[in-house]
Amino acid sequence: MVTTRRTTVAVVGGGPAGVVLGLLIARAGVAVEVVEQHHDFNRDFRGDTVHASTIRLLDELGLGAAFRALPQSRLDDLSLPMPDGSRLLLGDFSRLRPPYDHVAMVPQWDLLDLLVSAARAEPSFTITMGTAATDVIVEDGVVTGVHLHPRGDESAAGAVELRADVVVACDGRNSVVRAAAGLVPRPSPVPFDTWWFRLPRHDGDAGSALTPVFADGEVLLSFPRPDYHQVAYFAPKGSDAALRAAGVAAFRERVARLRPDFADRVDSIRSMDDVHVLDVRMDRLRRWWRPGLLCIGDAAHAMSPAGGVGINLAVQDAVAAASVLVPALRAGRRGAALDRDLAHVERRRTPPAAVVQAAQRVLHRVVFERAFAGRLQDGPPRLPVFLARCVPPSRGLYARGIAFGPLPEHAPDWARR
Repeated sequence: MVTTRRTTVAVVGGGPAGVVLGLLIARAGVAVEVVEQHHDFNRDFRGDTVHASTIRLLDELGLGAAFRALPQSRLDDLSLPMPDGSRLLLGDFSRLRPPYDHVAMVPQWDLLDLLVSAARAEPSFTITMGTAATDVIVEDGVVTGVHLHPRGDESAAGAVELRADVVVACDGRNSVVRAAAGLVPRPSPVPFDTWWFRLPRHDGDAGSALTPVFADGEVLLSFPRPDYHQVAYFAPKGSDAALRAAGVAAFRERVARLRPDFADRVDSIRSMDDVHVLDVRMDRLRRWWRPGLLCIGDAAHAMSPAGGVGINLAVQDAVAAASVLVPALRAGRRGAALDRDLAHVERRRTPPAAVVQAAQRVLHRVVFERAFAGRLQDGPPRLPVFLARCVPPSRGLYARGIAFGPLPEHAPDWARR
């Protein structure tokens, strides 16, 4: 037997975009249900960089103090290695106004737990964990809900029809809802995949900088955490089978060669099972909506990890969506009557996504493709080197671009505390 329940806004996906959207809508007193297929948020190597635009939003929501109490480390600058062994300060976050003068590194599950806890204080908020959306409900051309099943059980006994005035797909770059609705993103080529792993952090390790290394056609990037280093190894797309066939000893040697200061701890990589591959994709929907349905975050635009902006762009999408949808729903618009509002969200958030993806394509071309071809031995491209050395204010402009991104959003008045 299929159970039916109803809400005003059904949000599919309990990542940063979905949970922030649920919180904002609930603070307006509008009924919202967030559906998350996993039973908890405890998954490694999800995006953990919380940029200044998101930190400012948390302050506006009255959650800043609770956020700063979470275990975290911070990135204070972005430096590039030079051929003589020195490092070029490219992005200097100290030039930004405190407290938005850094990028915070926070485990995503801690951030999501904080946001869900705040949302549960609102009577109109519901979150359903361990439940997957399997299809959309369409009536007269309008999406009117989603079919749900407990994860791993698609029997009729556990089926639920969640009816809603609007469905928002926040279920990531492999969005089931987007595919069911017939929306197909346009892909952009990406030259690399990423392999994530952890290494122990020792007393005396440098702790506040993003540290990239380019050598011998390889790229390694490390992020300091309070108790460990989160490390990303980049190699040309399609290299996973060859890396795993070479074995863990060869992978340890790669890491030690690129970062000799890590040579004393690479044995903590016990097997290639400790190395998690991310099939990097970049794409964007030409149209983010159809009647009754809106896609935001990675469901609308999958981002490259270059710049670490994916979470923050998705959060800004959520703020824009709430800012547009809540007044429309309060005015009584439902179903196809919301078309103009859904299109408004798309128009508002497409330019930032397009700008960021254009910047990422430039980074792919001038950094990663050159690195894989072994053409970075003479140092980074000349223009950023000249600007960083001879025009110091450019360091602040670059830092601001990373910290806030294009067209950052502010919390709507009804959501502020």
